[in-house]
Amino acid sequence: MTNHRKPKIVVLGGGTGMPVLLRGLKKYPIDLSTIVTVADDGGSTGRLRKDIETPAPGDIRNVIAALSNVDDELHELFQHRFNVSNGLSGHSLGNIVLVAMSSITGSFYTAVKEVSDMFNVKGKIYPIVNESVTLHAEMNDGTIVSGESQIPMKNKKIKRVFLTPNNLSPIPEVVEAILHADLVVVSPGSLYTSILPNLIINDVGKALQDTKAKRVYVCNIMTQNGETNDYDAADHVQAIYNHIGTNSLDSIIVHNQLIRGDILEIYRKQQSSPVTYDLEKLSQLGLSVIEEDILDYESHPMVRHNTKRLAEMLFHLALNKK
Repeated sequence: MTNHRKPKIVVLGGGTGMPVLLRGLKKYPIDLSTIVTVADDGGSTGRLRKDIETPAPGDIRNVIAALSNVDDELHELFQHRFNVSNGLSGHSLGNIVLVAMSSITGSFYTAVKEVSDMFNVKGKIYPIVNESVTLHAEMNDGTIVSGESQIPMKNKKIKRVFLTPNNLSPIPEVVEAILHADLVVVSPGSLYTSILPNLIINDVGKALQDTKAKRVYVCNIMTQNGETNDYDAADHVQAIYNHIGTNSLDSIIVHNQLIRGDILEIYRKQQSSPVTYDLEKLSQLGLSVIEEDILDYESHPMVRHNTKRLAEMLFHLALNKK
């Protein structure tokens, strides 16, 4: 890669893990693209989707907020959640803005671009598809659970996830971004309900296999009750491979330090435990393993990735693309 060109980094994901990663990356001199799931159906997003046939705005809203460059008051306004005893209660203003702009422009993707411009967003934000979708999970016992928010509630082992309508296509810019990236990052987040809904879209998995970019998975630090109970890092990767094929990742970033006992006790009550890793198992999956202390104790009382450390690591990975 020549020195005069900014490295192109693409981040795929959704949920709470993705914005944490992006807040660090936006400070670097990079050409950044984010690809975000639109399968959420809980909370404000779910209520809006029941009333208006729209891609889920919630994860997109959080990414816009993370990548915005506006004053604190405007940022707070966009993320404001109404707490009133009427139909607005629980709704996020940002969700309403995105749905309103989608109604005005006739396209959710266009709405995302317009609102991104309004908030002076770093890089480009792509909803994975430009239509309303529903996530389903087939459990190991053969039952099918429909709805992103319902899947973890069943607390059954998940065999696979899939989307309807069938044969969805990503917006063309998504595939182009992956194919022309220097680094593709699969962000931390809910494996089956935030990460895989992006990867299982037609052509996205193929683009991941065809790209010349480095492909890195930032592994979750803790398991998630109802999705990844007792999963180690290799189990997370194997779930991705089972859905889109084995030649889709090059490396994995794992947390390699002990977690404070008082924090572990809180998670234990939620039936969540640290994600362990076995170097030999990960090597057998074809991965190089990057072991680092990636936990942020300072800015959050719970387990969160260290956005500054991760951003620095990812920036150097992109710069050193062979």
